[in-house]
Formats: sequence, structure tokens, C-alpha cells
Amino acid sequence: MSPNGSDRSPRRPMRRKLLQAMTAGLVLATATGCTYKDFPRLGMPTPTTEEAPRILSLWQGSWAAALAVGVLVWGLILWSAMFHRRSRSKVEVPPQTRYNMPIEALYTVVPLIIVSVLFYFTARDETKLLSLDKKPDVTVNVVGYQWSWGFNYIEPVAGSTGDAKTDANLDAIPDRFKKEFPAGAGGVYDVGTPGTRNPQTNNPGPTLWLPKGKTVRFVLTSRDVIHSFWVVPFLMKMDVIPGHTNSFQVTPNREGTFLGKCAELCGVDHSRMLFNVKVVSPERYEQHLKDLAKKGQTGYVPAGIAQTSHEKNRETNNL
Repeated sequence: MSPNGSDRSPRRPMRRKLLQAMTAGLVLATATGCTYKDFPRLGMPTPTTEEAPRILSLWQGSWAAALAVGVLVWGLILWSAMFHRRSRSKVEVPPQTRYNMPIEALYTVVPLIIVSVLFYFTARDETKLLSLDKKPDVTVNVVGYQWSWGFNYIEPVAGSTGDAKTDANLDAIPDRFKKEFPAGAGGVYDVGTPGTRNPQTNNPGPTLWLPKGKTVRFVLTSRDVIHSFWVVPFLMKMDVIPGHTNSFQVTPNREGTFLGKCAELCGVDHSRMLFNVKVVSPERYEQHLKDLAKKGQTGYVPAGIAQTSHEKNRETNNL
């Protein structure tokens, strides 16, 4: 009985608040727009390339590790708060524990093990994702500039003459990439502005066409500042750096039109640097290149800022 004669337990308000917090958490978890099929991806979109499931698996594993550590920490906090709180009937100071070597060793070694395991899986997957050992079926030079994108399709196309290996507009691309360009690749291009729209979806930005089931290598160059090339459902993005050429490759395995954007704050109109990626059959892809040639969009747009001497020397030494 409480001092005022009431039978009401002082713990009831705390229990009520805990119940309310749990109810609010359940509502937040169930009131999102996600279905039960979306939860395993933990906020990631459905993968649309052969490489994307590897990234998704790493994302899920990181969350699982974080949740396990969180449950352990929360459990210890709650256990200490509930079973080692000060008693109302005793006011003496409890025994003080100092310099507990086993515990100190435990909370030093365990985080090191966790970080080492995460580092191993990250390095393993990054090495695989950035590998350029496989010869690409298609090569696209993605050119970032304020405030849109250009796409150089480095392929032989009927009606387009020239050679990508010697074209002056592609001087910014190092020879280590050019040596794998197709012979006699006159190429075609497409460029956009922030006001460009996809004719089918009306989404803003230019549209990059890719063939389904073909290995696509992206060669990334910039004309001005650092951008970042991000196709959202590819689960992969990479910086587009002036004076340094980056590259990665994927194999799209699902047809459709997907959203892309710049993921690097690149200036006042960064939010308008959007684009679309349209994955189609190889036959439709080839027809699209022919259509670009018929429009007169043959050859290549300038790829960007040339490699610095320091960067060229570094790449030469690594060959």
C-alpha cells in the first residue's frame, strides 16, 4: 500500500508507458508502404542485375550484425536497470567494482572481432564487384557535367565512322580502357539537360539504354566537378571524378525503366542531375543505336577533363 493509502502500485505508470511505446513502435513498423516481401531487403529496391544480390546480401548481413549487437547491449542495459536498481529500503552504496580485467578484455576483443568480420566480407565483395577481368559486351562512357549526363555508346554503328581508340573527344579516357574498345567503333551519343524527359514515363533526365543479359562496362568521366553515377536498383554507385577515370561493370537481368541520379553534392542544381536507365532486349538496343545514328548523333561528345600526369603515372605503374 502506498503512503497515501492507495493500493495503486508506483510501477503501473512505467508499465503503461512501456506498453504505449511498444504499441507506437508496432504501428510505425506496420504503417509503412512496405509489404512483407519488402522487409527482407531492409529498404533496398528489388535488384535488377546479376551483381546486385551480392550487395544486398552484404547489406542484410551488416544489419543482422548490428541487430545482434544492439539486442545484446539493450538486454544488458535493461537487465542492469531492472535487477540492479537501488532498493527503496536500503540507502547504502553498493559494492564498487574496478579494474575487472576479464570484462575489459571482453569489450576490447569483441568489437575488434566484429569489425574484422565486417571488413573481410566488405573487402571480399568489393573486390568481386570492381573486377574488370570479364570482357564486356557493351561499353558506355558516362559523362557527368553540371547539370546533367551524356552517354557515349562505344560501338560500331552503321552510319557512324571513326575509331574510339583515336577519337580526340575521348582523350580523357586512359589507354588501359581504350585497348578493349571495339575496333572501328564510330559510336553514337545521347546528352541531356535538367529539362529532358523520358517519353514513356515522363521522368526527368536523359535515358541510358542497356541490353538485357549483356555485360555492360561503364567508363566514368567528368567535365567539371565530382559527381556520382547511381542507378538505384543496380544497388551500385561510383564517383565520377575530373582527372581520374573510374569504371565498373554489371549485367542487367530485368527489363524496364529505372531511375538514376547523382549521389554526390555537386553544386546548386545537384538535385536536378537525374537520368533514366531503360533495359531492353539486345535487338531493341541495337535498333536504338541505329535510331541515334539516323538522328545525326554520331561520334562522341567530349568525355571530360584529361587525366593528370600524376594519375597517368600511377596507372602506368599498376599495369
